[in-house]
Amino acid sequence: MATDRERDRGTAQAWEAIGGAPELVERVRYAGTGDLGEGPLPVAELARATVGVCGLAAGELAAVRAGCTAEDVSPFVVHEGAVATAFVSERHLRVSGRTPVTFAPLSGFWPTADGWVRTHANYPHHEAALVRALRLPAATPEAVRAAVAGRTAEEVQELVYARGGLAVAVARDHGLPQPLTEPVRVSGARGRELGRARAGLPATGVRVLDLTRVIAGPVATRTLGVLGADVLRIDPPGLPEADDAYADTGFGKRSALLDAGRSEDRAVLEGLLDGADVVVTGYRPGALERYGLGADRLLERRPGLVVAELCAWGWRPWGPWEGRRGFDSLVQAGYGIAARCADGAGVPGVLPAQALDHGTGYLLAAGVLRALAEGGGRGLRFSLAGTASWLLRDLGAAGAGAASGSRGAEYSAEPWLRESPSGYGVLRHAASPFGEWPSGPTRWGTSHPSWLPRG
Repeated sequence: MATDRERDRGTAQAWEAIGGAPELVERVRYAGTGDLGEGPLPVAELARATVGVCGLAAGELAAVRAGCTAEDVSPFVVHEGAVATAFVSERHLRVSGRTPVTFAPLSGFWPTADGWVRTHANYPHHEAALVRALRLPAATPEAVRAAVAGRTAEEVQELVYARGGLAVAVARDHGLPQPLTEPVRVSGARGRELGRARAGLPATGVRVLDLTRVIAGPVATRTLGVLGADVLRIDPPGLPEADDAYADTGFGKRSALLDAGRSEDRAVLEGLLDGADVVVTGYRPGALERYGLGADRLLERRPGLVVAELCAWGWRPWGPWEGRRGFDSLVQAGYGIAARCADGAGVPGVLPAQALDHGTGYLLAAGVLRALAEGGGRGLRFSLAGTASWLLRDLGAAGAGAASGSRGAEYSAEPWLRESPSGYGVLRHAASPFGEWPSGPTRWGTSHPSWLPRG
């Protein structure tokens, strides 16, 4: 069992990574118990640390907006039950009483001639690419198993990626450290003067343009939303989001569709950028640059912006992985986590939560809040691989005993579950560790692409 000091070391590491003053870490307090399962890696420590620094950053922004100094940051108490529940929010989700399917039948681990490969086919276009790449006679698990059995894991990985699908060879240890965060640019300009915030809502009036998908980025922006920001998610109309995914991550925001390659929609998007305080992007490196939405171009245009970029595999060049799409499950496979979590028979395993997604999301939100507290005008980068590297190399240094973290027999998710109306019907969902959303999400893509009045 990890000591409090060992667990709090993760909070200090995460706070340092986003540039926080070391003496403020003591303002974070942890209470209660959670349960993120047993395992070889300290997932509970990752969870509590990322939520803890997000709460601390929110307190710092609140103090700045009240005209106070860092010494006036109020203590923030993290309830570990709320953290444990939020980190598996997709598992607690019920949509009009229905339990969503988290992983599609063609997503999973498959034995190959020399090991294992992990596929991800939750989205229809990724499933179609996998079927084409492997020339499957049918889109069934049996067909995938037969198609990969005679190939090496890396052969399957490269074949599927070349056809637009997603597959990763299960690695024992990727061996390349990635930083937890990457500050990429400080413009020297200040953003809009934010003024005083409403009590308990330190991001009041902050406009966040959300260009993210799936889990990590949307977790970050729904967190900014519960803290008072006006979050507007924009998606291209030809790339639909899964309804169940959006039902889980669409709290605290609105959602609209714009095609950046269409002149009329581009004009609307330009107007939204002119009014934004924060832009959060979650596409693979290079994907948005052709639309002028990379951090460098955005900060040239609006030097006072906060631009936070998120990707799967990191921002440092490292062979074929640079610029590739990825998901939490794939990074776990490619970075050595799945192998560390293997069972006694050598079958790869997974973390007890999609902790790379959720942890990176809270860390990104913390980075944005700190950047706002410092006046804006900077770019930040986060990656699932960076969080994986931290989990394996730094947090993991505390030893396997830390993995049980805050586990307690008295933990129950029930106090942290809520019911809310939404565009998808009544949702049972996990509460945010930072407060209550007034309602559930509207349906994906149905909001008007405009900012709300400030206030």
